[in-house]
Amino acid sequence: MAELVFFSGTMDCGKSTLALQTDHNHASRGRAGLVFTRHDRAGESTISSRLGLRSPAREVSEDLDFHALIVYELSSGRPVDYLICDESQFYTSAQIDQLAVIVDSLDIDVFAFGILTDFRTRLFPGSARLVELADRVEVLQVASLCWCGRRGTHNARTVDGVVVMEGEQVVIGDIETGVVSYEVLCREHHRRGVTARGSGREHQSRQTLPFSGEDARA
Repeated sequence: MAELVFFSGTMDCGKSTLALQTDHNHASRGRAGLVFTRHDRAGESTISSRLGLRSPAREVSEDLDFHALIVYELSSGRPVDYLICDESQFYTSAQIDQLAVIVDSLDIDVFAFGILTDFRTRLFPGSARLVELADRVEVLQVASLCWCGRRGTHNARTVDGVVVMEGEQVVIGDIETGVVSYEVLCREHHRRGVTARGSGREHQSRQTLPFSGEDARA
């Protein structure tokens, strides 16, 4: 039977890489799938990973009706066996409901990939609905690390290098007050607002062992 599966984790844990790998694995077995994304770092209609992998995808707009789209595809004679839905935290709650209906009524697998919480540690609406509806929620086992070496659990937003706790949930590009970027932190350093740059460890180099190369060869 078809499933709605939600693969979740922090930034940098390999969600988009897994999405592309999942699509490859199913396609290589002759299954027909559609790939979706929203607000990918590489731009519109592209799914990309930080490892440099990328593939064309359908951009999910605010008013996209997944169920109507898939019914149209099937009615037009195009087979659909599975959906890959990357950056699913940005989908609306209604769109997640549509994905669940696709699984239940059309027997099509849906594999969703996304982060759970925003920079304020609040659940994204799409992620919250996925947790409520998914047949399975899989937490990715590739651990993102905070600059201190502990497991990264929180997605921090910085403006000109300073952690901020207020603002719009979704920001695409920079804002008037400065350059926007994101960093994965442990809970303590997210709460304290301490980034790699603020800690002075942004460009820390690997320490060498206290003996020479010849000693090492001896």
